[in-house]
Amino acid sequence: MFRHQGRGRNYAHNLKLASILSCVAGLVNIAGVLAVNTLTTNVTGHFAFFSEQLILLNYKMALIYLLYIAFFLMGASLSGFIVELASKKKSHNAYVVPICIESMILIIVGLLPTFVEIGRSFSTLISFALLFAMGLQNALVTKVSQSVVRTTHLTGLFTDLGIEFSQLFFYREIAEKMKLHKSIFLKLMIISGFFIGGIIGGFLFQYFELKTLLLPAIMLLFALWYDSILLRFYHLKRSLRHDE
Repeated sequence: MFRHQGRGRNYAHNLKLASILSCVAGLVNIAGVLAVNTLTTNVTGHFAFFSEQLILLNYKMALIYLLYIAFFLMGASLSGFIVELASKKKSHNAYVVPICIESMILIIVGLLPTFVEIGRSFSTLISFALLFAMGLQNALVTKVSQSVVRTTHLTGLFTDLGIEFSQLFFYREIAEKMKLHKSIFLKLMIISGFFIGGIIGGFLFQYFELKTLLLPAIMLLFALWYDSILLRFYHLKRSLRHDE
């Protein structure tokens, strides 16, 4: 799901990646909206709010919205740097560090209300942390899947999906239609995962508030564990073949 890149990567890997991490993004997004009234999975709206506050001469809020964008960018940059560094060293575990950092951020933010009272300043810090975490995830997924999967915002997905729906009326070759159907299904899985994550997160937030973020953290750690188990299985399978 994470480890395979280039020619070794196939549709099934991207489907698993899309299913789990889009749900994670949906959970984090709704938790951010309900807890601190901030969209944390994309920066499009923050550009509009930044412009609005600038026109209203509310420079403090304008700076905060600008920092929202900056923290998402910093998360994406760090993730890209780690993946590039690992690729230079021929490491197949480039994804481990970004996923661990993201999980750690979600756990810390989720447990924060247990230790401190969440005031205005902490709300801003929580927004920064969640935007940074989502920047990490989006860059990692984009890099690993070679831009096939994006899990933290849906605008581009709906645009691509609309284009592909229109192509259904024109493609006639079986191979082309099969490829198109797979692409549409992958995008629908990402959208569904994001929606399901949002619905589950909204329901859980009523009872657990920011502790809801522990669920996406567990999902990320499970994905790492699942990937490592599969890797050991494939190594064992290869070693048994060599022994025959």
